[in-house]
Amino acid sequence: MKALYIASTGMAAQERNVEVISNNIANMRTTGYKKQRVDFQDLLYQQYLRAGSQTSDTGSVAPIGIEVGSGVRAAATPRVMSQGTVNQTEKELDVAVDKAALLTGPDREHYKYPMAFLEGYRGASTDLPAREKRLAALRAYFRNE
Repeated sequence: MKALYIASTGMAAQERNVEVISNNIANMRTTGYKKQRVDFQDLLYQQYLRAGSQTSDTGSVAPIGIEVGSGVRAAATPRVMSQGTVNQTEKELDVAVDKAALLTGPDREHYKYPMAFLEGYRGASTDLPAREKRLAALRAYFRNE
């Protein structure tokens, strides 16, 4: 019955992988979405014969031991933080950052969307034209880093 259990752990892990892929497909057009991937992990191994142990009365030694795994599981679903495509939107307040960093506000919360960053940033003056507001917010943000 162990064989069926081990096989079922593999099927459950692959099911999680398909779920993550489905979520990535559903969100592929969402601005600022970072896809996820599944990291798998071996479960415990049971050792039936240690490497280097004697296998017969004549002194034969097993050069490699015998270990059987208990299956696999999905260990983590980290986000893939690679640079996405940068599209020109012709919108006054859109911002693209070509840097391996997340935008954060004064309270160090992460913003996914450029508009949320600009609207949530209290340091941006409201009486400036849109382009100057955007530049003022970005300058203030990078000054605080």
